Amino acid sequence: MKVVFMGTPDFAVATVDAIAKAGHEIVMVVTQPDKPKGRGKEMQFPAVKTWAVEHDIPVYQPKRIREPEAVEVLKKQDADIFIVAAFGQILPKEVLEIPPLGCVNVHASLLPKYRGAAPIQWAVMNGDEVSGVTTMQMGVGLDDGDMLLKEEVRLAADETGGSLFDKLAIVGGELCVKTMEGLAAGTITPVSQEEAEATHVGMIKKSMGNLDFTRSAVELERLVRGLNPWPSAYTHLGNKTLKIWKARVEKNIVPDAVPGQVVAADADGIAVVTGDGLLVMEEIQLEGKKRMPVADFLRGRDIPAGTILGEQESMTQA
Repeated sequence: MKVVFMGTPDFAVATVDAIAKAGHEIVMVVTQPDKPKGRGKEMQFPAVKTWAVEHDIPVYQPKRIREPEAVEVLKKQDADIFIVAAFGQILPKEVLEIPPLGCVNVHASLLPKYRGAAPIQWAVMNGDEVSGVTTMQMGVGLDDGDMLLKEEVRLAADETGGSLFDKLAIVGGELCVKTMEGLAAGTITPVSQEEAEATHVGMIKKSMGNLDFTRSAVELERLVRGLNPWPSAYTHLGNKTLKIWKARVEKNIVPDAVPGQVVAADADGIAVVTGDGLLVMEEIQLEGKKRMPVADFLRGRDIPAGTILGEQESMTQA
C-alpha cells in the first residue's frame, strides 16, 4: 500500500516505523516545520522528520496544510491512504478526499473519550484505570470520525504520562497496521461515535503543574504522575521552584495544619498537608539542582516542620 504519513512528535515515530516494517511504501512524510530549541535557538527537526531522513523518505513541511500549494503536493503523491498520528494541524475537506482509502488517524484514547490534545496526560491525571488507542476514519471535525479499531491498555498504579505515552505509541503502531490490513481486505465496519459520550480535553500548559495544596492529595499525586516528564508538577520553596517527580498519598489528618504546610521531612519523604490527606514527596528537584530522592536532598538542606510551600516565600509557622 502506498502511504503518505503525517505526524510530528515521538509518539508518531512508532506508527510510521511499524508501517514501514510491515512492508508498505511510505511515499512521503509530512510534518511540522523545524523549530528553534534550547538557549542557542538552533533549529531542531521534529522526531518524525529525523526518522524519515534516516530512512531516505521525502519530507514535506508546510506551515499550513490547507494552503492550495500543499493540497496539490499531496495529490501528486498518488497514495492509497493517508495515515495521521499527532500531526498538529487539522486537515481540510480537500485533503481528506484525496486518498481512495481516506485519512486514518491514530488517536491515543478510547474515543469518544478524550477528543483533542493531550489525551495521554489527562487519562493519568483523571485517575483512569484503562486507556488505549483508537484508529478512526477522519472527518472535518475534531476527532469525531467513525471508529475503525480499538485496543485497551490498563494503567499501572504508578503510571506516568511518560510511561503511558511509551505504551500507547507501540500499541498505536501495531493497531495502525492492523487497520490498514482490514481496510484493504474490506473486513472493518466503521462505527460512529456517540456524541453524548464525547469528552474534550485541552492542551497541557506549564501553569497546570503549579500544585494547589487545597486540592486533595489523591488529585495532586495524579497530577504529579500525569505531568511527568513534561511539564512536571512543581511548587516553591523560598524563592526557588521545587519540582516534584514522585509522590505518594497518606490519609493522615494533622490538626491545626494548613494546606501547603510541611509536617515531616525525613528520608521517608516530605509530608505536606493538602485539602484532604498528606502528599508525601519522594523524588524532587530544586531549581538549579539535579533530580534526586528526598533522602539525598535532605542531606544538604533541612526543611523544618511548619515550612509552607507555595507561591509566596516559605515561612515557618510561629
